[in-house]
Amino acid sequence: MQFGIFTVGDIAPDPVTGRTQSEAERIRDIVRIARHADELGLDVFALGEHHNPPFVPSSPPAILAHVAAVTRTIVLSTSVTLITTNDPVRIAEDYATVQHLAGGRLDLMVGRGNTVPVYPWFGKDIREGVALALENYNLLHRLWREDVVDWEGRFRTALQGFTSTPRPLDDVPPFVWHGAIRTPEIAEQAAFYGNGYFANHILAPDFHFRPLVDLYRKRFEHHRHGTPAQAIVGLGGHAFVARRSQDAYAAFRPYFENHVLFRGTRLEDYAGRTPLSVGSPQEVIDKTLTFREGFGDYQRQLWNLDVLGVPIETVLEQIDLLATEVVPGLRREMAARRAPGVPDAPTHAALVRARYGDAEPRQPRPNANRGDNLTGTSPYQDSDPATPAVYPAA
Repeated sequence: MQFGIFTVGDIAPDPVTGRTQSEAERIRDIVRIARHADELGLDVFALGEHHNPPFVPSSPPAILAHVAAVTRTIVLSTSVTLITTNDPVRIAEDYATVQHLAGGRLDLMVGRGNTVPVYPWFGKDIREGVALALENYNLLHRLWREDVVDWEGRFRTALQGFTSTPRPLDDVPPFVWHGAIRTPEIAEQAAFYGNGYFANHILAPDFHFRPLVDLYRKRFEHHRHGTPAQAIVGLGGHAFVARRSQDAYAAFRPYFENHVLFRGTRLEDYAGRTPLSVGSPQEVIDKTLTFREGFGDYQRQLWNLDVLGVPIETVLEQIDLLATEVVPGLRREMAARRAPGVPDAPTHAALVRARYGDAEPRQPRPNANRGDNLTGTSPYQDSDPATPAVYPAA
């Protein structure tokens, strides 16, 4: 099972000091958080995509490419890539590039997001949100698996003989999680392709999203990818951890109760009825184990520790406790409870093994006979006529 952290990159005034970070400071701190998580052996770092203040990660591929260069083992992901308002061609090319730079340490979570105005900013209609999500992912799936794509749909211009470049590393696309908390159509799409389903288990009562997870598991089996227990499920959550429970509540209270989202809400009440985990390492372990009881065995647990204006020093201290006390305890407890046959979270290495076995992975090269889009000629035709005429089959 994978354990990690995610951030949405929000900027909020610190209610204790009154200071508000600059955008430059916030971006640098996101990188510090990712590096610290990598150094301490967490499995995943994920970054959200937002295009409105007070958030700064409008370009996750740029940030993740930099993080890839300064980390060694941690899997990089998105906690949402907007499949509705991004062009799937752009997603295919940007994230294949990051996948190469990260040496395969990349997967992707696609979703609709939760910001209504983003649709017209990118020339889209929110009333078409579900249809956009379905069509755009259908195209993305093909762009990463077919060297030459002919395609026509409702929401973008047709493609004729189009090749997305670079091709995925080892000709194995990044694993995709479909993030959704309200849409059965997205659960169905995830199940149809055998992809992962991620319920960001926050901002709602405990187990509010269980019906969608159950639907995904049933449809995963229907599409013959495995049993419901073998479906690939991820959960998100908020956490604030300190060595003592009373210290965790005292430290987090001003950030939670003074934030515009939660003003007027008592922290203890909210933590008692939602997946928010506040307390000692053992309390966070115990709360997380209830997620397994409610959702079944799952493959990925991410927490957001970096939110609501909590200062960077406090975030790094929480990562320390998460990595050294919470996660080791959860690894033991989850492994002891895990039913036989439940798969691990997919990784690039595992997907390569599943596709090629002991054979060398395919390494795509430019097509010498197709030429470029402007001149129709190829730089390879004169210099090396022996260059293969098509992307060679595996």
